[in-house]
Amino acid sequence: MTLFCRSSSYTILCLRDFTRTDACGCMWESIKKSKNQPRNGIYAVDPLIASSIACMQPYEMVFPPHGYKLATALWLDCAPPLGFGALVDDMTRNSTDSATVAENAILESRPSFEGFRVRSADEPRPVDEQGDDTEFYLEPHAAHSHARAHDTEKGAEDRVSTRDSFDEKEKQAHADVLYVDFEDGDPKNPIHFSNTRKWIITFVACYFTTISAATASSYSSGMPSMIEDLNCSQILATLGLSVYPLGFGVVPLFSAPFSEELGRWPLYAASSLGFTLMHVMVGRADNIATVILGRFLGGAFGSTGSTMVSGTIADIWLPRERGLPMAMFSLTAIAGTGMGPVAAGWIEANPHLQWRWIQYIHIIAAGLCFVFAVTLMKETRAPVILTRRAKKLRKETGDDRYRSRAEEELPSLRTLLYISLTRPLLLLFTEPVVTSFSCWIGFAWGVLYCIIESVAPAFRTVHHFGTGEVGTVFAALVVGSFLGVASNIHQERLYRKHFPKHGPEARLYWAMGAGILFPIGIFLYAWTAYENVHWLAMVIGLTLFMWATFMIYLGSFTYLADCYGPYASSANAGQSLFRNMMGFAFPLFTTQMFDKLGYHWGNTLFGCIAVLMIPVPFVLYRFGPVIRSKSVFSQKAMEAQAHHR
Repeated sequence: MTLFCRSSSYTILCLRDFTRTDACGCMWESIKKSKNQPRNGIYAVDPLIASSIACMQPYEMVFPPHGYKLATALWLDCAPPLGFGALVDDMTRNSTDSATVAENAILESRPSFEGFRVRSADEPRPVDEQGDDTEFYLEPHAAHSHARAHDTEKGAEDRVSTRDSFDEKEKQAHADVLYVDFEDGDPKNPIHFSNTRKWIITFVACYFTTISAATASSYSSGMPSMIEDLNCSQILATLGLSVYPLGFGVVPLFSAPFSEELGRWPLYAASSLGFTLMHVMVGRADNIATVILGRFLGGAFGSTGSTMVSGTIADIWLPRERGLPMAMFSLTAIAGTGMGPVAAGWIEANPHLQWRWIQYIHIIAAGLCFVFAVTLMKETRAPVILTRRAKKLRKETGDDRYRSRAEEELPSLRTLLYISLTRPLLLLFTEPVVTSFSCWIGFAWGVLYCIIESVAPAFRTVHHFGTGEVGTVFAALVVGSFLGVASNIHQERLYRKHFPKHGPEARLYWAMGAGILFPIGIFLYAWTAYENVHWLAMVIGLTLFMWATFMIYLGSFTYLADCYGPYASSANAGQSLFRNMMGFAFPLFTTQMFDKLGYHWGNTLFGCIAVLMIPVPFVLYRFGPVIRSKSVFSQKAMEAQAHHR
């Protein structure tokens, strides 16, 4: 088979018995040495290694027929078009998107690869108005023998002979494998679950998101009684607040690949159980060290309630149906931060309850989540379901030919971990779009955690609020989140209207507004902190701040997803890591800063930094296409998406 794209041709050679290797360095050396080989030299490369190499150098990798665990490094006459690296990354990231070639040269294409098609040998090559090819396609090798006219006759005969021998091996391989797949309308296929089942799964997942977000902030309401009970310092108590987002940000880099191997349900069950037990650990602690460790582990287990929910929604809802479920997830992720302290404040105000009962209430809520996860949720990852079905058939029939395609295509856990740990950092530190947005949302997240810690002393000192009343103030964060959801409805309309002209930058209209609203909310909160100014003014400032933070948060995810396509999960993982690291760091200096500068000038400092960050969305809106055109990752993603459309 020969793959043609414009004036360049790619020769594909499939080696069925290729031995895997994860030795990226050795494989990369063999690729570099190919520069001294004939231009039609063929090199077999493990697909995960290939996708990693394709990110750094202009060599493109293509999956072989039938989805075998290998790919081919293709030596070109000229620089290859950018796009195949993104396609390979998409295939390796999501094993349900795989391109396979049947024995009769028919290309079976999933939606992600609809830019490909097959044409017969006698069909003329399609050209656009400028007389050039506009799409990728597969064709029999003989159809364009003139593309290799400079090859010797013997070389051509050798290639035909080699191709024929491998065709026979491929036919034999297919005869020996019985692929297990879903039938049309199969009710066990997650995408065909009943609407009732889908909403139950969505509710349980969003419930986990809510309590994991509420736990992050409700801890601060119980700090006064905990400091007195455990006889610890303010800074150590604050460390318990900080380490929660640390676990929230770091652990998903390690845990995410396990959903590929084990599925989503086991992680929900194990994480909700661990989340419950960590609250028991904190609630029964007799020293601050135990509290800090329990908070870190609580963040680690609770991160599943944030990182896996969007994937679960994508598993069971069609793209056109995801709007409302995703809105629910976004709302619970942000509004939950304000809901926790509202209840915790009144618990802390009761001298018979205080900080330990805040943890006990969380134990009850988290325990319910565990019960819901075990009894109401089902596995939603289709490749895992098919793999289990194939294993069951092999066991029942004794026929080892039953296989799922995921078993053939899914990389090793070691390779998945390597990519999960390295690619987010690579994007975070080398991609200007990811770096700038991460700094912006990271700063906003850090300020949010500072405000979570400072609201109580500020309202107690300035307006003489009681503990329960201080907790109620956090309802402003919930209101701001609802305003953010309403704004996003308008943003989606603007996106659909302006996307044809502005592309991904059409995601930034409300983000630009949030850039201006963000410092306004901080300044209002800072300079209304006087006894002779009604307390409602500070609450309005908090509401505006949370409204802006919600739009920055949502804008960062949607914009990076549009810009990086198949790399979106890695781009957002890098952004989430940096964001939660800022949530870890900022509270550690909040108390000292406000002691030195006061609430007015301390928050003014935050506001001034926010003003300096106003240009971020405007610069990306104006120069985003230029910046992305110089990005290897983004350019490959955009090329792939263009061909998909």
